[in-house]
Amino acid sequence: MSRSERPRRPALTLSIVLLSVAVVCLGTVLVAKAFGGSGAAVRPGSADASNAAPSFLAGKGLYVDPDSSAARASMADPSVAVTFAPLAHTPTAIWLTPEKYPTVSVETSVARIVRDATAKKDVASFVVYGIPNRDCGSQSSGGLDQASYPAWVAAIAKGVEGSKSIVVLEPDSLAQSASCGEQDARIIEVRNAASQFSGTSPEVYLDGGHSNWLPAATMADLLNRAGVSSVRGFATNVSNYNATERERNYASTVSKLTGGAHYIIDVSRNGAGSNGDWCNPPGRRIGTTPSIDHSNNAHDGDLWIKPPGESDGTCNGGPAAGQWWAQSALELLGLGS
Repeated sequence: MSRSERPRRPALTLSIVLLSVAVVCLGTVLVAKAFGGSGAAVRPGSADASNAAPSFLAGKGLYVDPDSSAARASMADPSVAVTFAPLAHTPTAIWLTPEKYPTVSVETSVARIVRDATAKKDVASFVVYGIPNRDCGSQSSGGLDQASYPAWVAAIAKGVEGSKSIVVLEPDSLAQSASCGEQDARIIEVRNAASQFSGTSPEVYLDGGHSNWLPAATMADLLNRAGVSSVRGFATNVSNYNATERERNYASTVSKLTGGAHYIIDVSRNGAGSNGDWCNPPGRRIGTTPSIDHSNNAHDGDLWIKPPGESDGTCNGGPAAGQWWAQSALELLGLGS
């Protein structure tokens, strides 16, 4: 699973600023072409929306992170800015890890992002990824110890307090818990982490694995035990590649088994579906542009949760998990070999 490292952007010269303005304008056109859209942005809940959006998104757009890996790659080398525009200008979740956002500073960092999103009338999406024994010591090993983890999550919750934000809580944590040999402890950790956001306004989605992992009934049981009824719902396909329709069928079944819990689907890299490999599989493509479901059912929307272009790990030729990998980005855009 890929995790993002985002150093602060250096000061820009005037020429780069002017170039960036031009790229943003051109990027809007390229995004529309990449997704087969018209390029006209319609905010959820606007007069042009056919049905009411989920209430927490009414009148809001989805936040584009100006410091994403794709945006930083474009700033570092303006010659590729147009190429990576469909990634840099598409709303994508911001991954919070204790390695990049330690407890002493994560509240300030998150609050700054929330302020920027609020000023733009957008909703920021965050992924909380720092649970003890993260990824069972595999490609994205790390996380905090049991004593430190609650305070870190509490700082994140304080940073998003009062905002309209989306929080995806601990990818893989529940689905992977049995193979880690700590299922009961992991369920308690996830449930306690979710409780930190109670009354803070953001909508929280527990991670619900994906359709090629656990049976729907097994995943639903884990979500129920972790307290999915106390949050908005769950997310599926995070950092994976399964086709959207397959995930919707799976998530719909899980929803029915969890009392109608709402769900979101990660469509950032599923444009060509899955070949069965989760770690930097070749031949994949970006998915459809993020969208909100206006049909008033349990499906809240299809979002970009995993940032395209960030490696899943040192597999299939990739760098360490979370690092920008231009080769992967090009291939996802249909421009690579």
